[in-house]
Amino acid sequence: MTHMTTNWCRKYISLFCLQAWWLAWTLVFGPWTMGAVRAEEIVDRIVAVVNNEVITYLELQRELKPYEEKIKSMGYDMEEELQTLYKVREDIIYRLIDEKLADQEIEKNKITVSESEVDASIERIKASRMWSDEDLRKTLETEGMTMQELRQTMRDQALRNQLIGREVSSKIVITMEEARAYYDRHAEEYQGELLYHLRIINIPPEEEGGRQAASSRMEMVMQKLKDGESFDALAREYSESSLSGKGGDLGKIPYDDFSPQIKSALKGLVPGDHTPILDTDRGFQIFFVEEVVTEGGKTFEEVSPDIEEKLYNAAVDKKYTEWLEELKSQAHIKIIR
Repeated sequence: MTHMTTNWCRKYISLFCLQAWWLAWTLVFGPWTMGAVRAEEIVDRIVAVVNNEVITYLELQRELKPYEEKIKSMGYDMEEELQTLYKVREDIIYRLIDEKLADQEIEKNKITVSESEVDASIERIKASRMWSDEDLRKTLETEGMTMQELRQTMRDQALRNQLIGREVSSKIVITMEEARAYYDRHAEEYQGELLYHLRIINIPPEEEGGRQAASSRMEMVMQKLKDGESFDALAREYSESSLSGKGGDLGKIPYDDFSPQIKSALKGLVPGDHTPILDTDRGFQIFFVEEVVTEGGKTFEEVSPDIEEKLYNAAVDKKYTEWLEELKSQAHIKIIR
């Protein structure tokens, strides 16, 4: 599973990555239920205790601020805004608790990250966005973040990645049998696009006689089909469309592109069959199934690496949640409202 090590827990990594750009925002709003006040007027206090460490109000507000600004710009009424802010505030408190527990485990296990590893993480950010050093510095300046704060963020993330790799992902193995079972259960995802090669006879209502005359004429064509006459020949003789000269050949059409009416008419048909007469907004129609094919399908061998990665990431997410819950059960945690 070495090809998956960089993707061991996308959900966990993305959680911390989303916070990376906000760590330097130290301008703090007042209590979210009271509106904004000057940062220097805020008296810091404890909002949670995790074993022998605390999470402060200022830490919480620093994380809440970008969400608070976004929520306030969404046009909610006062009650809905307060409810949304409260929910986000609670989510952030629990995330900070999770981070604090992880950091305590990092210290306990003496996990370290070198400066070269931090450098490599920053280079990956630049490469993924095609940034120069100048681009990175301009972005940090826009976000109110220093290079030193970015390095600390990347260091924290790398430490947590190592911790979870050691405690969670290293203990997970996806077997070929599990991957095969997933492929078989989700065959429709890998079978490719279903295409119908069809021919059509189309008779629109005439000015004289209208729909009744067109219907009678199509009934006559249907009888000729039942008598064994060639669909190709009948299309050339009776179909009133630009395709009549080609025997009504529509070519290959994705099944998903058909209307519900045509999908229903094609159900159960095999090459050589034709539909009954369909009364459509374009006139009376009969479709002939020339061929049914599937294109773009993928074999198990082609998709097994992707399936293994998908199963691996899901297993890591599940195992991480279980591991974190076990940590919480053994920790002293108190949230101070």
